[in-house]
Amino acid sequence: MSQPRKQLDGQETRGKTARNRLRRVDLFAMLYDRSLLKRPDSAVFVDLGYGAYPFTVLESAARLRELNAQLKVIGVEIDPARVAEGEPYQDALTDFRLGGFNIPLHQGESARLIRAFNVLRQYDEPAVLPAHRQMIAYLEPDGLLLEGTSNRFGQLWVSNVIRRTAEGGCYEALVFSTNFRLGFDPADFQPVLPKNFIHRMVAQEPIFDFMEAWKVAYFQSLGYRDWGPKQLFLATAERLAEMGWPVETGRRWLQKGFLIWKRQETFNC
Repeated sequence: MSQPRKQLDGQETRGKTARNRLRRVDLFAMLYDRSLLKRPDSAVFVDLGYGAYPFTVLESAARLRELNAQLKVIGVEIDPARVAEGEPYQDALTDFRLGGFNIPLHQGESARLIRAFNVLRQYDEPAVLPAHRQMIAYLEPDGLLLEGTSNRFGQLWVSNVIRRTAEGGCYEALVFSTNFRLGFDPADFQPVLPKNFIHRMVAQEPIFDFMEAWKVAYFQSLGYRDWGPKQLFLATAERLAEMGWPVETGRRWLQKGFLIWKRQETFNC
């Protein structure tokens, strides 16, 4: 807790995080850039805004260390009481620190992956890009920021996939995730769109056009509904691709409930 509270950038979240809420975010990260997580360097994984209890930090540490047994995991919270909740679980590879978007890395540390879920949803939209810029400044080259929103138990979530590049940052993808337990309808994702998209569901905005196209693909694929939500999800993704949308159609993604909208939108730090 080396930083006084007045220097922290950000606001307290509601802090209500269910156990295993972000399990599928970890699964996506391990599938999306396995080599990043397995790199033998000392770069850390940061769980920013983990909430009132350190569940997600400890769960992610256990999962990600299946790929990299020496991976250092840092939980960052802006509330000193929440940091204190994690301190009994600290060890050589697990740390809990007081901080905000100005991530409290120690000298010589960098992050390979930062996860910030359900953090920016309470902010006004103009605050999003500055927060993204601030967070990726702590990433090592080619590191990733996963910033998004999930529902209460993590059955549905949508996340920005942001890469640290030599020029700054790149919105590399927008990923939609479902475990199919709530069925499947593209409209169900709208309430969990990240903050930089949720207020742009209006005509002529790219996210509006994408969601409308997905709904069209859904209705054109309803013949697959009798085969279950997974087959319907897969069919709508393939139809989206046929319509010209740059979505990943690999079965290893779709069968696991991940629809990846590939994007290449850069920004300066």
